[in-house]
Amino acid sequence: MAETLPHLLTVQAVERPHRVAIRHKQLGFWQQASWLAVQEDVKKAAQYLQQHGFRQGDTLFLLSEPRPEALLLSLASHWLGGVAAPLDPAFAQSQLLDLLHTLRPQFVFAEAQAQVDQVLAAKPDSAVVIYADARGLAGYQHPALVSYAQMVATPEIQAIAPAVTAEEIAFRFYRLSTDYALEYSEVSHAELLRNGRQLVTQEALTAHEEALAARAFAASGHAKYLLSPWLLAGFTLNFPENLATRDTDRRELGPTLVAGTATTYQRLYTLTQSRWPLPGSWQHRVVAWALRTAKTRLPLIAAFARWLVILPLQDVLGLRRTRVPLLVGEPLSAEATQFFADIEIHVRAWPEATAWQTSQLQVIPHQSNDLHSYLGLATWKAAI
Repeated sequence: MAETLPHLLTVQAVERPHRVAIRHKQLGFWQQASWLAVQEDVKKAAQYLQQHGFRQGDTLFLLSEPRPEALLLSLASHWLGGVAAPLDPAFAQSQLLDLLHTLRPQFVFAEAQAQVDQVLAAKPDSAVVIYADARGLAGYQHPALVSYAQMVATPEIQAIAPAVTAEEIAFRFYRLSTDYALEYSEVSHAELLRNGRQLVTQEALTAHEEALAARAFAASGHAKYLLSPWLLAGFTLNFPENLATRDTDRRELGPTLVAGTATTYQRLYTLTQSRWPLPGSWQHRVVAWALRTAKTRLPLIAAFARWLVILPLQDVLGLRRTRVPLLVGEPLSAEATQFFADIEIHVRAWPEATAWQTSQLQVIPHQSNDLHSYLGLATWKAAI
């Protein structure tokens, strides 16, 4: 039985090689990749990392919003027996630079120019800095920089078997505590698959699900309840074009599985309430009547109420087809919980019990002149 993420990927590539594994919206169009294509890209990325010094036990840091390249590079690091360490892009700029400066990453995925600049400012001598979005990077001359497209365009020289066991660490997450100490939490392949199997069984997930990855995999809950089930059940994982388009992309896609945090659902609730009819207006009375009447035992009246208000609300939120709305981590407010129940979106809470440990590393504040002193402002940039 496959007991690590890379082994599960191999199973899916054999059992459903031509089924869509990943779909990603780019420049307004959905692009897709099969399970076999995903496996080939992961193996090529692993080959590149290995050739550039990545070894078993090494860490690949990821600084990115949700996008397929971050996911596949995580699997490539796992393939070699390494650890993927996503850094939450929501961190404040100063905290992020302090984290990077303290962790001193050798292998990094930095999504675009802004993230590349952050990495090179904190650790200008990184061995490999992979980027996905080349806009603004044409003039950069840093020897560690490589595009993800270039990595996976390199032919596979020799087959590399997954060098990882179930008990090894798959993901490590970092944060700064309230007293500015470095803390971390870890999750193994075995724990990921144990939680993933529980979700697949309890929610009866199949290969026919359409899931939306609208958040970066920067927390253990999303790795447990989205990444792991994706590899276990073999469904399609969809990525929005960017965070600004995620609501539009969700409406267009109509996912059957949504894994969100309290912030995700609260944002949707607040968005709906901002467009709610004014109290006392006839529109407000109609909406209130429909929400009450949809629960009646009179089939025709209930169906009319659903058609009039509830289904349009589900469409606006992009949740019309969602049968598995998951809440990962902190609980949702009572008002938001009641609202989603009223429109027949029954959000199920799945815990994110994270054991944070204090690192022995001392946080080293980043100095703004580090980049200047190392680079002379022009070593890795041909032009500013």
